Amino acid sequence: MKFSNLKRFLLIVNKIVIVTLIFSLVNLTCKKEALASEVDAEIVKLVESIFVSRNRAILEQDLELIDTLYATDTKYGQWAYEYEERKVNYLNNWAEKQGVKFTEIIPKVVIRSSKAGEEKYSFNILCNTEYKYIYKDNPDQVNSSRIGTYHSLTLSKKEEQWVISKEWYTDPFADSLSLENIKADDIKEYILAQNPRDISAIDQRRKDAATYAQQYCGAATAYEYEFKYNKNYRNFNPEGGDCANFASQILHEGGKFKKNGTWNYDKGSATGPWINADRFTSYMLNSGRASQIAKGSYDKVYKESYKLLPGDFVAYEKKGDITHISVVTGVDSKGYALVTCHNTDRNNVPWDLGWSDKKMKFLLIRVNY
Repeated sequence: MKFSNLKRFLLIVNKIVIVTLIFSLVNLTCKKEALASEVDAEIVKLVESIFVSRNRAILEQDLELIDTLYATDTKYGQWAYEYEERKVNYLNNWAEKQGVKFTEIIPKVVIRSSKAGEEKYSFNILCNTEYKYIYKDNPDQVNSSRIGTYHSLTLSKKEEQWVISKEWYTDPFADSLSLENIKADDIKEYILAQNPRDISAIDQRRKDAATYAQQYCGAATAYEYEFKYNKNYRNFNPEGGDCANFASQILHEGGKFKKNGTWNYDKGSATGPWINADRFTSYMLNSGRASQIAKGSYDKVYKESYKLLPGDFVAYEKKGDITHISVVTGVDSKGYALVTCHNTDRNNVPWDLGWSDKKMKFLLIRVNY
């Protein structure tokens, strides 16, 4: 073979080797990515199963269903389990007081970010949970509420099993995990005796306020609204809470109440009555834009709550300070008022769910449209 031919032959062989190596590396990379994808999919499925199992525990009142999900031999894992235990008991106590039965609790889990470590996974999660319930004397009428929560969740591997070693989340029941000293039987009897309320003839501004609230209630929205707040407004949650800011938006954007020098939002800045729950309530009452229907503990005001209409609001008072605002956006099959709000995002949720213990006082407020 001549030198020129040999050189050409070696160049061809060299190219073949290089191409073969490239294809081998690509194939190896693809296999690794596929394997990683499979692992990720398994972890995602595990996270979803945790939320499903916890909801089953509520429906079946069976804490053994979730006992194995937690690293109860660690401080934070035990705390997470104990909190879930109190939540299961509270929700079932509330259902008994209300005369209802939860029929389905359906979570939609969105993993916003994750971090993998050695035998550990950390997640930032949004969960949109639909609670379906019926009144026991009217099982054919299904009611639906949505609650949105934001979770910081850590899973650790223990004896070849992934368990919850730490969890924190914005919880709608954190301020009320006890229903002691409430005369539940009397309340249930009264609630079950109520008839449906026809609210179809309410003012259009009230309807528009409810529509706005349900579209921008964040993690509690219907899926088509992508679980987002209105991007034209600043989110004040990192600065103490966004409930009054959202209530102000609802009344301004939906209810067409005009801003003024006292109650105002402009380019990320807001006045106190716009963003502070206590000052928002005082402003609405003192300005004549609203009036009080009732004030007191739950057992003193629940009968008056049937006067609430979409576009009205409920102020929640703890130790003399109004700490939360929810706007009424509908009624259920017994005419019980439903509210929508930020902080823990709620969408058409019974107005006292998560707030009905003896420590709370309620201001039921009529907004004058």
